[in-house]
Amino acid sequence: MDFTERLNALALKVQNQKHAIKTEEATKTAFIMPFISSVLGYDVFDPMEVVPEFTADVGTKRGEKIDYAILRDGEVQLLIECKLSSLKIEHASQLYRYFSVTNARIAVLTNGEAYHFYTDLDAPNRMDSRPFLVLDLADLDESLVPELRKLTKEDFDLDSIVSAAEELKYVGAIKRAIAEEFKAPSPEWVKYFTSKVYDGSFTQRVREQFYPLVQKALKQFLSDQVNDRLKTALGAGAYGEAQAAAPETVTSAPASEADLNRDTEIETTLEELEGYQIVKAIACSEVKPQRIAHRDAKSYFAILLDDNNRKPIARLHFNGKSQKYIGLFDADKNETRHPISALDDIYSFASIIRDRVRAYEA
Repeated sequence: MDFTERLNALALKVQNQKHAIKTEEATKTAFIMPFISSVLGYDVFDPMEVVPEFTADVGTKRGEKIDYAILRDGEVQLLIECKLSSLKIEHASQLYRYFSVTNARIAVLTNGEAYHFYTDLDAPNRMDSRPFLVLDLADLDESLVPELRKLTKEDFDLDSIVSAAEELKYVGAIKRAIAEEFKAPSPEWVKYFTSKVYDGSFTQRVREQFYPLVQKALKQFLSDQVNDRLKTALGAGAYGEAQAAAPETVTSAPASEADLNRDTEIETTLEELEGYQIVKAIACSEVKPQRIAHRDAKSYFAILLDDNNRKPIARLHFNGKSQKYIGLFDADKNETRHPISALDDIYSFASIIRDRVRAYEA
């Protein structure tokens, strides 16, 4: 697997296993050591590369330990402090103390799912209070992948990442601030947008009236932008495929070629594409992600290996008004529908999805 695939595979592992992690040590073993070894490429069992429980004496305090130090040519380059996976990353005070007594230019605070990267932009040899890069495995930002690659053993480029850190720091912070505004507009945003469309005084009553309107407009704007991108990606048209809506029985007939070649009025939804991305993330542990394709139909959304309708991996039955189903296939290509209440439920069928892909490969 290449770098991005390894990162996606770890992200999938974290989502599948984080509910079972109850201690900080389990977080290190299950998530953080694989991040250091599989993603960054350092040998966690080689003390010349990775030192666990690294001693960092701070002032009068002796024997202070930091969870991991990553070395290159005998010099400490990265410090990693770990938290329990269920804890939110908030304070880096302990890491801040360690930073000034080592040669490291990069410090990382992580709970195994979110990774906050710090350096010393504001004052030499003093760790900044804000991270310059925030990597969230639950919601990977592809624009950060090239920067993260610069910290790998193979492509380590400290000068490049530090020189880019200031822009990363503020662009990332602005993006997160915008995301918060889209979720819950601040009074300043409500007032700003209201002033663009309303000529009266901005009273408390007007604020209360326009708050839900601004919030709704922001969400619709974001949805419209996403839909425009999806239409472009889909070639501004729907894939030909249809089948009369099947009764909601437990087992349905095998996939047929005719199912996937009928011209109908089909609308691909964002939810279907999000479900496809989850199935794709699961399947890419077995094959290259570009081999996982999709075709939409009137009654279901098909996910295929090699865009071959004789190699169905799953079907998403999301067109019903209430219950949603994921359809999975046995060795004879008989489909069994499983009810799901949320997209994340798809992860619970990861082993079945992988088995089906492996069977086609065999």
